[in-house]
Amino acid sequence: MPVVVVESPAKAKTINKYLGSNYTVLASYGHVRDLPAKDGSVDTEADFGMTWEVGNDSRKHVKAIADALKEDNALILATDPDREGEAISWHLQEALTKRRSIKKDTAVSRVTFNAITKEAVTEAMQNPREVDMPLVEAYLARRALDYLVGFNLSPVLWRKLPGARSAGRVQSVCLRLIVEREMEIEAFNAQEYWSVRAQMATPRGQEFEARLTVLGGDKLDKYSLKNSTAAELAVQAVASRQLSVLSVEAKPASRNPSAPFMTSTLQQEASRKFGMGARQTMNAAQRLYEAGHITYMRTDGIDMAPEAVQAARAEIETRYGAEYVPSSPRIYKNKAKNAQEAHECIRPTDMSRDAASLKVTDDDQRKLYDLIWKRTLSCQMEGARLERTTVEIGSDDKQVVLRATGQVMLFDGFMRVYEEGRDDVADEDDKRLPQIMEGEALKFASSLAAQADKAGKEASVLSKDGAVLALQHHTQPPPRYTEATLVKRMEELGIGRPSTYASVITTIQDREYVRKDKNRLFPEDKGRIVTIFLLNFFRKYVGYEFTANLEEELDDVSAGQRDYKDLLGKFWRDFSAAISETSDLRITEVLDVLDAALAPQLYPPREDGSDPRICPKCGAGQLHLKTSRTGGFVGCGNYPECTYTRPIAGEGADGDERLLGMDGEDEIHLKAGRFGPYVQRGEATPENKKPPRASLPKGWNKDDMDLEKALTLLSLPRQIGDHPEGGVISSNFGRFGPYLMHQMPEEEKPVYANLKDPNDVFEIGMNRAVELLAEKRANPGRRGSRAAAKPLKELGDHPDSGGAINIMDGRYGPYVKWEKVNATLPKDVEPKDVTIEMAVELIAEKSAKGGKKKAAAKKPAAKKKAAPKKAAAKD
Repeated sequence: MPVVVVESPAKAKTINKYLGSNYTVLASYGHVRDLPAKDGSVDTEADFGMTWEVGNDSRKHVKAIADALKEDNALILATDPDREGEAISWHLQEALTKRRSIKKDTAVSRVTFNAITKEAVTEAMQNPREVDMPLVEAYLARRALDYLVGFNLSPVLWRKLPGARSAGRVQSVCLRLIVEREMEIEAFNAQEYWSVRAQMATPRGQEFEARLTVLGGDKLDKYSLKNSTAAELAVQAVASRQLSVLSVEAKPASRNPSAPFMTSTLQQEASRKFGMGARQTMNAAQRLYEAGHITYMRTDGIDMAPEAVQAARAEIETRYGAEYVPSSPRIYKNKAKNAQEAHECIRPTDMSRDAASLKVTDDDQRKLYDLIWKRTLSCQMEGARLERTTVEIGSDDKQVVLRATGQVMLFDGFMRVYEEGRDDVADEDDKRLPQIMEGEALKFASSLAAQADKAGKEASVLSKDGAVLALQHHTQPPPRYTEATLVKRMEELGIGRPSTYASVITTIQDREYVRKDKNRLFPEDKGRIVTIFLLNFFRKYVGYEFTANLEEELDDVSAGQRDYKDLLGKFWRDFSAAISETSDLRITEVLDVLDAALAPQLYPPREDGSDPRICPKCGAGQLHLKTSRTGGFVGCGNYPECTYTRPIAGEGADGDERLLGMDGEDEIHLKAGRFGPYVQRGEATPENKKPPRASLPKGWNKDDMDLEKALTLLSLPRQIGDHPEGGVISSNFGRFGPYLMHQMPEEEKPVYANLKDPNDVFEIGMNRAVELLAEKRANPGRRGSRAAAKPLKELGDHPDSGGAINIMDGRYGPYVKWEKVNATLPKDVEPKDVTIEMAVELIAEKSAKGGKKKAAAKKPAAKKKAAPKKAAAKD
């Protein structure tokens, strides 16, 4: 039986169903080889030779494939149809050749399919080819570039910026986008302007709203009414006029559907509509693809196979009628840079199956499939037909003119099925207008008082009759990026590729350069410092145009139009020189450059006009940018005499220290540390380097901290009382949470019993404390004194092997438990959303990893090698 290799066990299971017993289908579990994380893995002195190593987790899978090849000398590489999939196939071929599992007479072929359906898989098997080496070389170039940048630039960061993690080629550019947007927001100055609207009524009593566009015969722009005085004069001018309809103009309009999904647009729409992150979206899409429900989900093409177009048109006619099917199919062309038009869009493999008919229990997968199905059908539907009406209303002398706009839906077209979401709310007036006749006189309707009350007196001006209202507005800074808008911007700039968006955004969050709050991305202080450092010392390599041009050159390699080693040589000559130039820089020199570059943000003007760099605590020292293991901060130059510090973001920012009050002569402060907020008595001085401190327990909000709570924490450990058998029982917070401690006179070590509730540290009484300690002594091997933990969710028995599968709550978060296997849930998955299928897959992955780790851990290799020698001697 030929051996077919794919990436994942889920994909293997689906393909095996189609191929039957004539094939052996195995999973490689992704890449089997990678560059070792050590110096010299890419040898710049030896024509960029690359040293590859089979990972510990992959050895078992490579062995399984090698063993299968002993039974049948034919290998079919069926990994994903992109550059990464081609690389996985190449790595497998190389690794198996190296261990002599592939011989001279071994038939090795490569097949690809865009969808895991019986037809697609069968057709692929009938059209084998060899591994596409230009695609592999493009992968090699990309991997070498990432290694050279990361392995050479990261140590520079570690040496020059304590607390910085590492730098990546694309991640650093992505981080720059977020940091520069934050700096735009901080530098933004809001501008005041006012708008005027009137509530009008037709002779038939129908009301509508119109906005002022001409005043005193002059056309108004957005900023014409600069203040409340101008707004009040405008309100009086409108309210004092007799108004009539000057003109009514109705124009036909149409809206066409959006193109089908590619990777970036799918991530954007899933973020807009469901708040799903890029990684969460791709995980759900991966499972849908492996189950055969959608086509391949890493693509930058929006082309659709002709048979899929015809299937979509047939389904539209069946479901909605012939009037929703355009006379000819819609053809879409990609406008993005470097789009690979040969790649098909993301679409359902069966157009007739909507989300309701699909047997998918996972909520993310179901929502995402519904999105893909609706978008695919809508892209082949008729456009929506509208009628847009504009009404001009004014005085006889035309000194005052107002305008009302509205629209009527004549035919909904594709909008019956799907309408694309928006990142930012557009200022469009799509209300339906009543019947309005040209020349007829209008009356004012007194119904705007509620809007005026809502806005407040300072932000509104209302006419006496309540029919004309002026509202105050302020220009808004550019919005912070969401994952959706960040992906869109990266795509526009030509940075990254479909397979990299999710990992890039995840990496900068994992490195704590960026945090996500309410779906918006905020740069952390260390992320800001890293970006400013790179912009000042490695500007070229975080340049948008440079990165996009490099992506184009990599695409040339994949097309066979450029030699990848020439590309690497050109890059390395300049990059290594830039690295060398920073080797002699001292940390103080770097900080001075960063301090000057960040000065507008670090030291904004003060209201009293005083020097913004004078320390507000001692009044004498100069403020400077400083770094620590946890990132950058602003501190007083008079340290250690003055210990003033604040975050880069400024006074009152998240993490800023706060004086809670005085206890005798001691100041009690709330501070932010490496492991979270804490309270401290007094200040650190040369004589008192470690003043009393206490971390805030889990569940305590720093914003709710006051002096009383701080003193309670600083008084710990709390002595509960004397144990009946001797010794004092105390309570406190430790590394693993709240606990009790007690040591009897005859015991060598104290006994610790965990507490469930942090409040128990302050409230637990003697009787309960003695009981918990007794339980702990009776069960010394069990952490804490609690009974067996109850599952968060019971999923039932394992479908293949039996045994209960449960979701448990662990010290490091929720996890799947089956017999002796514990598999941690991904960060973006909630326990309530886990299905039995997801759990089984996590268990399988954990079991495979666990087995490999145990095998690697034994490592008495010398004994194993000795046995064959003895056997040879006997022969």
